[in-house]
Amino acid sequence: MESTGGPYLNTAAVTAPVGIARLLQVMFGCTTFSLVAHQGGFSAAYGTFCMFVWTFCFATTVFIVACEFTHLHSCLSISWGNFTAAFAMLATLMSITAAVIYPLYFVQLGCYPIGCEVRDFRIAASVFAGLLFIAYAAEVFLTRAKPGQVTSYMATVSGLLKIVQAFVACIIFGALVNDSQYGKHVATQWCVAVYSFCFVVTVVVVAFSITGKTALLWFPFERAVVIYTFVAVLLYVSAAVIWPVFCFDSKYGSPRRPGLCAKGKCPWDSQLVIAIFTYVNLLLYAADLAYSQRIRFVSHL
Repeated sequence: MESTGGPYLNTAAVTAPVGIARLLQVMFGCTTFSLVAHQGGFSAAYGTFCMFVWTFCFATTVFIVACEFTHLHSCLSISWGNFTAAFAMLATLMSITAAVIYPLYFVQLGCYPIGCEVRDFRIAASVFAGLLFIAYAAEVFLTRAKPGQVTSYMATVSGLLKIVQAFVACIIFGALVNDSQYGKHVATQWCVAVYSFCFVVTVVVVAFSITGKTALLWFPFERAVVIYTFVAVLLYVSAAVIWPVFCFDSKYGSPRRPGLCAKGKCPWDSQLVIAIFTYVNLLLYAADLAYSQRIRFVSHL
């Protein structure tokens, strides 16, 4: 038989620097959740979250490597460059969260009462969880847009910031549902509406970029994203002012943590977390707006 096309297998998918980083991700991810499942152990919502992160990232990375190695990604009706860049950023954020949470809640220096063998397995799992984060961060570093380079939108600083914004919003939502008492005032309900609106629109922007359907829209997607980012900055400015006033001003809330508040179940703690990450997202949206002035969208990548 005479071959009329290129090679059937893409060896660069596993030999290029990005491919090597993905192979390390697969190895570190598999090692991490195997150590935890075999002897390290996990429990409660924190441990379940960590196991979900490691297994989800492992499965998705294996899928990406397999698709690129076999050229299968060319058969998928998505913007592959946007998809891989978005996942790498998301996996970086998720893996560093798990790398912090697992040792914080499950690792101890002494052997009592879990035993030295379990302790050693948990320490080893924590080390590989840290290496997993480094591997994903390396992929983001290698695939990020360089000055003057034509690349996928999600690989640009603005695109990567969209993933971080959505991730921070999820942290805010987690604190909101943890007895934050946001329903006490109409003003704090407005803040929840701001968080929800910006999160939904950001996810829609990411979804359109990944599916590669931005060119089919009847309006200029690039301009709409910049306008939305400007609106999001204004909305987060309002939330950054309103939330602390209605939660920590003595007229509406408590400027100090109540002494009888139970650790882990205190509304004041949740309100403080929301306030901090509100300012974090405000800075992220402001940086996004600044960087969005310097990029151009390429829908077919």
